[in-house]
Amino acid sequence: MKKQEYAKVNKEWLLEKAKEEGVREIPGGIYYKVLKEGLGDGRHPSRRSIVTAHYTGRTINGKKFDSSLGGAPLAVRLCDLIDGWIIAMQQMCVGDKWEVYIPAEKGYGKFSQPGIPGGSTLIFEIELLGIA
Repeated sequence: MKKQEYAKVNKEWLLEKAKEEGVREIPGGIYYKVLKEGLGDGRHPSRRSIVTAHYTGRTINGKKFDSSLGGAPLAVRLCDLIDGWIIAMQQMCVGDKWEVYIPAEKGYGKFSQPGIPGGSTLIFEIELLGIA
């Protein structure tokens, strides 16, 4: 599949996903589905917060490209991650577990990464474990 066609298929997939029951939109054209409610205490990470999270990343064909499960959770300053994570995680509370659908423009854009072709919509299952 050509790059332009692949990017188009990914955009169409995201538009269809957005119509599913339980899928909500946040800024940046990012969508998510709540898998588990957390504390709901109104405390959210900021861009400068250090977040601790478990995650699994997949492309729309279901191919897993990364995961922290089975190992140590990710602990990183939020602003050091892709835009899609920064935007989504600022909406989350500790204990929330979401499936997040990130358009390519808020992920890696037209650039390929190991296991991720350029133009990919990214699917992440993210559980926010802590905010520092």
